[in-house]
Amino acid sequence: MMLQVEGINTYYRKSHILQDVSFSVEAGEVVALLGRNGVGKTTSLRSVMGLTAPRNGSIRFQDREVAGQAPYVMAKAGMAYMPDDLKIFPDLTCEENLEIARRLSGRDGYWNQGRVEELFPVLGDRRKQLGILLSGGEKKMLGMGRALMANPDMILLDEPSEGLAPLVVDHLAAVIEAIRDKGITLLLADQNLKFCRRVCGRGYILEKGRVVHADTIAAIWDDEAVIKQYLAL
Repeated sequence: MMLQVEGINTYYRKSHILQDVSFSVEAGEVVALLGRNGVGKTTSLRSVMGLTAPRNGSIRFQDREVAGQAPYVMAKAGMAYMPDDLKIFPDLTCEENLEIARRLSGRDGYWNQGRVEELFPVLGDRRKQLGILLSGGEKKMLGMGRALMANPDMILLDEPSEGLAPLVVDHLAAVIEAIRDKGITLLLADQNLKFCRRVCGRGYILEKGRVVHADTIAAIWDDEAVIKQYLAL
């Protein structure tokens, strides 16, 4: 088991956001956290990464208890996080953004700048361009490239398909499959069930800070009642 989350409760001040949330991800899987905006998907990722530590419950990463660990500890342990607000360095070039991610990670492995640019050719084309000048889709590619430069064992992706043109979404799906094929485990939070159907094997649906349904993505896709109740906009 790559990641095992059991009964976590996470708060923002007095607001009880996650309520006894449990889910798991096996090594090599691509798993989705599904649900409408505001149901706790991002908080779940932040809790795992240590950005918003749960008050109680268990988070085991690669068979080690990590609940409450700082984000830099999680990063050095082999976990990377791509937030939905695309926290790249706007005043650095694409090349510099990738290089600083490599240096800070302290981890070696398959992924380097050349291989990231093979996966995202546009980053090679924009190598000397400042991050602030990139389009939204290009920033997402750079954010994922930065995550890969850390050579993680697992990547958390927050709303990876949000706001992207259909052709870019197609490319993103192919990229996720390529990353998985290189042995990286992925947990993504997204409300786009159609996209998740292409890249994920299983999914957990959140509603009001709780996991209310879990199944294969194929079974969720075929369950009109579940889609209408928890996923339809």
